[in-house]
Amino acid sequence: MTPQDHTHDAHPLTPDWVKDAVFYQIFPDRFARSGRVTGLNLQSWGDAPHFNKYMGGDLWGVLERLDYIQSLGVNAIYFCPVFQSASNHRYHTHDYYQVDPMLGGNEALRALIDAAHARGIRVVLDGVFNHASRGFFQFNDLLEQGDASAYRDWFHVEGWPLRPYDDSRPANYAAWWGNPALPKFNTNNVAVRNFLWNVAEHWIRFGIDGWRLDVPNEIDDDSFWQEFRRRVKALNPDAYIVGEIWGDAHRWLAGDQFDAVMNYHFTRPCLAFFGAGTLDHAMNERSGTGLVAPMTAEAFAARMDEVTRMYHPEVVRAQLNLLDSHDTARYLSAVGGDASAHRLALIFLMTYVGAPCLYYGDEIGLPGGPDPDCRRAFPWNEGTWDHVTLNLTRRLTAARHASTALQRGDFRVTHACGQHLVFAREHASGSAYVALNCASLPARLPVQAQPGDYRDALSGQICTLDAQGEVNIPARGAVVLLPV
Repeated sequence: MTPQDHTHDAHPLTPDWVKDAVFYQIFPDRFARSGRVTGLNLQSWGDAPHFNKYMGGDLWGVLERLDYIQSLGVNAIYFCPVFQSASNHRYHTHDYYQVDPMLGGNEALRALIDAAHARGIRVVLDGVFNHASRGFFQFNDLLEQGDASAYRDWFHVEGWPLRPYDDSRPANYAAWWGNPALPKFNTNNVAVRNFLWNVAEHWIRFGIDGWRLDVPNEIDDDSFWQEFRRRVKALNPDAYIVGEIWGDAHRWLAGDQFDAVMNYHFTRPCLAFFGAGTLDHAMNERSGTGLVAPMTAEAFAARMDEVTRMYHPEVVRAQLNLLDSHDTARYLSAVGGDASAHRLALIFLMTYVGAPCLYYGDEIGLPGGPDPDCRRAFPWNEGTWDHVTLNLTRRLTAARHASTALQRGDFRVTHACGQHLVFAREHASGSAYVALNCASLPARLPVQAQPGDYRDALSGQICTLDAQGEVNIPARGAVVLLPV
């Protein structure tokens, strides 16, 4: 893929708040159980995650933990699906207008949004619009009525009879990756298009701050997403529309469809460079990230320069940058349990251009292999937490919120050699400088900054740069220098 320099291109503005956002991704079934939703057959909290079993996390539980979430410096939450579904991950939507009763229903979402907004925290929901489920009413009618169903043309029927539960024979309808549990919508049908657009509008009116769109490339129709954007932005011009696109996303990022995408182009180089010496190759090959080859600082710098110039600057500043997600092994496990690699990657995540997104539990060193292991229950026993990583996360988010340069400055690598990386976030109000030493020995690294005093956001100490502009960095350590 060839990066493009979009510096002088015209582009619609992306939501301004996203440029200053720190996101926290929550998988609702696994974050916190309030105990308010009763009468359920649940796994014990903290048991090994299972494809079919429920832990019983709910939105009331999230509301009860907003103090903790806010303490992380988080000001935006992205929720995996919350609508009624017969699956713990809820990508099998039954009712797009009802929050799952197991999560506390619409009442819990109302209370959570209001409480989050009172704290200045935005809420983005997961929109699963490519496919529904076998329990979705219109598809259920098709199963009951066959060719006579009023909703026959809402889906892609390929033959009769339909076989939604017989994996030994063709299901006779189009489904996501051939999974009969996920019948694909016929979005060429005007009624389906309006249904999905109305859902999008309904929850924007309800008060959500945006949509993360699940596999939107599989609705292979620009006009669908153009109208989706028009309707959402008409109700809330500041709504964030971010798509799950793993590859080249130029098609959707011209300003008429999505504001940004989940930035897996960021994820892979962070695995390759910071985890170069400890990568668990077998785990990554089984995970959503796929095979990752180690990178030197020079290769990492070149790749991140490409990633930074890949899309229009407005898009780059709104990209959802992530080290891992519910679809990948957790970063800590993907780098073989190397906590120092994880911390170095967190430093880069929080100091790079775009909106950083923490996957719940990463801040306390929660491990996890590929799905479903990456969806473990959050361990609320603080004695099990990695407090070094937690404290680092809080220092990093505080630095980001305090520095316009870290939020909005241009990204420029100034030194890359072996296991050493130095870059600047340049802004008219004053620039920030980040030096990372991924080697096992201390290093003295050049920082191309004006001589003077700077505060290291990680240690809190004042660092005086002389005319040589060099700083001492501990082994597997870093400095984040902000103007005093």
